Amino acid sequence: MVDSVSSSSSSSNSMRVGGLASGIDTDSMVEQLMNAERQKLYKMQQEETKLTWQQDALREVNASLKSFDSIVSDMKLTTAYNVKSTSSTSSAVTATAASNASNGSYSIQVNKLAKAAIVLSEKADTKTFDPDAAINGQTFADNPKVTADSTFSLSTYDENGELLPPKTFNVKTTDSLNSILKKITDDPDLGIRAFYDKQSGQVVMEKKETGKNSSTDQEIVFDEGSFLNTFLGLDPSAKQGAQDAEFTYNGALTISSNKNSYTLSGVSFTFNQTTESAINITVDNDVDAAYDKIKEFVDSYNKIVEDVNTKLSEKSYRDYPPLTDEQKKEMSEDEIKLWEEKAKSGLLKGETALQSGIYSLRSAWYNKVENGGEYTQLAQIGITTSKNYLENGKLVIDEDELKTALRENPEGVYKLFSNNVEGDGRGIVNRIEDSLDKTMDNITERAGNTDKTNQQFTLGKRLNEIKDRMDDFQDHLKQVEDRYWRQFSAMESAISQLNQQSSYLMSNFGG
Repeated sequence: MVDSVSSSSSSSNSMRVGGLASGIDTDSMVEQLMNAERQKLYKMQQEETKLTWQQDALREVNASLKSFDSIVSDMKLTTAYNVKSTSSTSSAVTATAASNASNGSYSIQVNKLAKAAIVLSEKADTKTFDPDAAINGQTFADNPKVTADSTFSLSTYDENGELLPPKTFNVKTTDSLNSILKKITDDPDLGIRAFYDKQSGQVVMEKKETGKNSSTDQEIVFDEGSFLNTFLGLDPSAKQGAQDAEFTYNGALTISSNKNSYTLSGVSFTFNQTTESAINITVDNDVDAAYDKIKEFVDSYNKIVEDVNTKLSEKSYRDYPPLTDEQKKEMSEDEIKLWEEKAKSGLLKGETALQSGIYSLRSAWYNKVENGGEYTQLAQIGITTSKNYLENGKLVIDEDELKTALRENPEGVYKLFSNNVEGDGRGIVNRIEDSLDKTMDNITERAGNTDKTNQQFTLGKRLNEIKDRMDDFQDHLKQVEDRYWRQFSAMESAISQLNQQSSYLMSNFGG
């Protein structure tokens, strides 16, 4: 808001003469006259404030619509309508099911668990070894000391059974063991975890991934005679060889996996331990989870409808314009707060961009979806409009009807909501997304966003116009104030001259 103009802002070139001759309080008189002149400026400041409030209010609505839009995007996925639940007769085997998994029972017997290859130092050190100190001068177990800088190469096999190009690591005598092992662990290609265990006094090097990739027992490859072998005493032959998991599916098909998990027909099984007999896994529709997802979606929509309609119908208080800085100086904080609550009420009353947006959203829900499926309207799955006209088109869910639809035909519910085609067959969610995009664009054209300058949206242009008018009016006020002072100064000069003449005449005529 532009600061009010005071008498001190007038041109310093004006000749100002106080009321010495007339006895008039000229400063006070000019100030009163200027206060009357400033009323136009105050109205412009109030208009600027109100436009800024409207801009902020519209941007808040856009932020709410954007949050709702992210929920809408989630509802385009089949997992929102066809959620699957799994149960197992034993914790030895657990499972999760994708939306495309077939309902039914699955039998899994785990014969072997997948294991990762592990290499250990052959001898434990005396436990006086400091893994954070320089390796120079220290002895690991009774292995030869490190006396000079060196290098070593390290490689592993990938899941295709191919030996990866070796990685070369530099070893300096000033390095600590932990820093060297960390370089190995942090390498993005090797897939090796290396660390020193102080309690056992041994170095452990293992594959991060389970499963057997090499045709030999040696999954981790390094040179004999290198730092890893001579100083740390790591044995190139595995202490624990890699092993693939093995399980029998439905008593007939035996399958190997380099991980302790496997996916069949949309069902991902996780093997936690071997079993002596088959474990039964059951897959079914998780109707409750799908219902909760749709209910959350509908509740979010209803909240948008409630908030926007409240703003569209909010009462305006014309007798409560925005306060000027001068007015606030004469009020308490509580008085200012109560006044501004009334002043901000009804800022978006009848806002066209919001009215058309709400109408478009309602149409997206209610229009028939010609998808060729069982469900073409919301009412068929238990979602209807509230009969209370005061709720302005909020949606109501019949829980039993919706759950029945999700249980019996989740694909039909999905097509009703998310049929991604153009025309009359376009799903409700896709229509809502189209409507939201258009509404948010319309609001942005009117109120802008942080990426736009004032010249790029309607309210911004009006704010610029008001600021220009206020700048011009500031100049006008300076000119008016200078004119008042010139007039009062001329009057004072005339009165002073008249007084002098009167005194002269009185003295000459013996007054």
